[in-house]
Amino acid sequence: MFNKVQKIEPKEGQESVWDYPRPPRLEAFSGRIEIILNGVKIADTTSSYRVLETSHPPVYYLPPQDIQIQYLIPREGQSFCEWKGSAKYYDVCVDDKLIYKAAWYYPNPTPEFDAIAHYVAFYAGLMSECYVNGELVTPQPGGFYGGWITSNIVGPFKGVAGSWGW
Repeated sequence: MFNKVQKIEPKEGQESVWDYPRPPRLEAFSGRIEIILNGVKIADTTSSYRVLETSHPPVYYLPPQDIQIQYLIPREGQSFCEWKGSAKYYDVCVDDKLIYKAAWYYPNPTPEFDAIAHYVAFYAGLMSECYVNGELVTPQPGGFYGGWITSNIVGPFKGVAGSWGW
């Protein structure tokens, strides 16, 4: 399935998304995550989790207590992940800026992902700025996936043109 892809070899201190597992792995992350929308810091934590999956940059899940929850508006509907279960969504609104389905969470994830129950992930491309340890994040390409790319993560990444067949 993945044999057509030319993996970028990671340098010292880098991770290749092609070394991440499938099914995905959940791991605690103690680095600093910051999210800003419309000039307001809506999240700041050093207690998140990241999900690592083959061909995807990490997706960060933040604890609700480290998010300015007043900016999150629950949405109707849900989606399904074969690994984590049923997800629900939030719109994010700061002042006059409303972003639809900008964040998601798993209220009752599968047992392997129980640690992220009610933790919230954000689409970096829909926020004004997202940071990992002070580094501005690049959103995963394609607009469908929610991975965050930093300088220590190499691809190629699922979501780039032509990757749907990987």
